[in-house]
Amino acid sequence: MADERIGIVTMPKWGLSMKTGKIMEWVVAVGDEVEEGDDLAEIDTDKIAGTLESTHAGVVRHIVAEAGSDAPVGCPIAVVAPADVPQAEIDEVVRAAEEQLARGAVDEEDGPRQRTVEVDGRTIAYTTLGDGEDVVVLVHGYGGDKNSWLFVQEPLSQARTVHALDLPGHGDSAKDVGDGSLDGLAGTVLGFLDALGVERAHLVGHSMGGAVVTAAAAAAPQRVRSLTLVSPAGFGPEMDAGYLRGFATAGSRRELRPHLLKLFADEGQVTRRLVDDLLKYKRLDGVDLALKTLLGTLLDGERPAIDALPLLAGAGVPTVVVWGRDDQVIPASNAARLPASTSVHVVDGAGHMAHMETPAAVVAAVEQATGNA
Repeated sequence: MADERIGIVTMPKWGLSMKTGKIMEWVVAVGDEVEEGDDLAEIDTDKIAGTLESTHAGVVRHIVAEAGSDAPVGCPIAVVAPADVPQAEIDEVVRAAEEQLARGAVDEEDGPRQRTVEVDGRTIAYTTLGDGEDVVVLVHGYGGDKNSWLFVQEPLSQARTVHALDLPGHGDSAKDVGDGSLDGLAGTVLGFLDALGVERAHLVGHSMGGAVVTAAAAAAPQRVRSLTLVSPAGFGPEMDAGYLRGFATAGSRRELRPHLLKLFADEGQVTRRLVDDLLKYKRLDGVDLALKTLLGTLLDGERPAIDALPLLAGAGVPTVVVWGRDDQVIPASNAARLPASTSVHVVDGAGHMAHMETPAAVVAAVEQATGNA
């Protein structure tokens, strides 16, 4: 029997459609010592590139899949173990790993499990990873969906149950947003907890979703253990109204792409696939009305229409905020209005989508928030 301290690094499943991933680069080499959470490799999927983090501590003893190669989801790509594990045992694990990789086996049980629930008469879609006692709920921003959390949901799920939901009007959820009010969206989040039988949860929200989870915490503080806010709307006077309106009205690749470039510090993140996927979403029945209705919730002329600061004070729960230093949509300067009790992290190398560009920083912020609860 192999030493239980031997950790097998596998190709993760970052999304429901992912079957394989390409290893673009190994950040580590054989012989390097790693801790849990250290970067191991750059992985390119059919959606977006991301960094694979280690879930094991020890020494990189063998790299099964070389840089430039493809590996199916669930297949071994490296072996990590303490230095005192005999090489003979490592060799045995490596032989089995190489055989599995050669067979091209795909572990269909890994990755997010997609489900739906009914909340206030609307179908709400969500994905779940993990089965820990603590529950984390991830809430996207305007025009986003549950898949934007791919690189955050997986590492958080190692010790928790993590749900990523689609708000009304987004993703695979019903496109009817009603009046589109902040209270209505917050009610969807609380109704989601009710539908799943979750008494208390840690809420994480991006952009508009940050205001939504703050409103949910203010409405029912007994249901919320902590808040983690990523570039949240509603906490300052600066917001790019042109981006929001441009995203809502763009009907072609040429019109949409310039607005999407504002989301990232690295413009290379705006791939043709990303643009095409968003155009496909925007052309669904009901999306145009949903986005236009939600604009009325987010904007008052050229200024933000939401003031979430009183809501945050009313919630009274541990709160951690992450802001990309290069955020062009909701600038990090808005953080100046947050109360001193709020822990704020301004992250280099990230724009408005810090959970996609620097997911490790967002994971660390959630870890901090949940640890303070």
